[in-house]
Amino acid sequence: MNKQREFLKLIEQHKGILNKVSKMYMQHHDDQNDLMQEIILQLWHSYDRFKGNSQFSTWMYRVALNTALTYFKKEKRKSNQFTFLDNVDQAIENESEDKEVQLKLFYRAVYELNKVEKALIFLFLEGQSHRDIAFNLGISEGNARVKLNRTKEKIQTLIKTYGYEF
Repeated sequence: MNKQREFLKLIEQHKGILNKVSKMYMQHHDDQNDLMQEIILQLWHSYDRFKGNSQFSTWMYRVALNTALTYFKKEKRKSNQFTFLDNVDQAIENESEDKEVQLKLFYRAVYELNKVEKALIFLFLEGQSHRDIAFNLGISEGNARVKLNRTKEKIQTLIKTYGYEF
């Protein structure tokens, strides 16, 4: 299999990572698509350096998060006004109205997090261990654990300020 086909196959297998990272860092659909394209471009440029020492998905997380952090900083797209997501995944559409409200409030809170907090929550939601989170962010495991707990508390506080009770 040639390099380009192999790369496209891996991107297709792990496209969920791209969707999640772009949704965590960008609020509007067009911005999410722009970020996703930027991540794919960075993955392609660095694909020759992927040696297979870790799983492709682990490497992809790292490149995607680093790209998102750089893109977010470069574009300075943080807004003080928040609008709810226009597009909710099809799976969510089948959920109850309360679950949909919870998800929208969660994303609204995530948009208020700083870039490191977003990365922490994203990796946590992906089921990454504290050790893996620390590795992906280049911090100690203890620091990852503390920052993650503080970020979870911050999200809960933000959601409560929106009037939602747990």
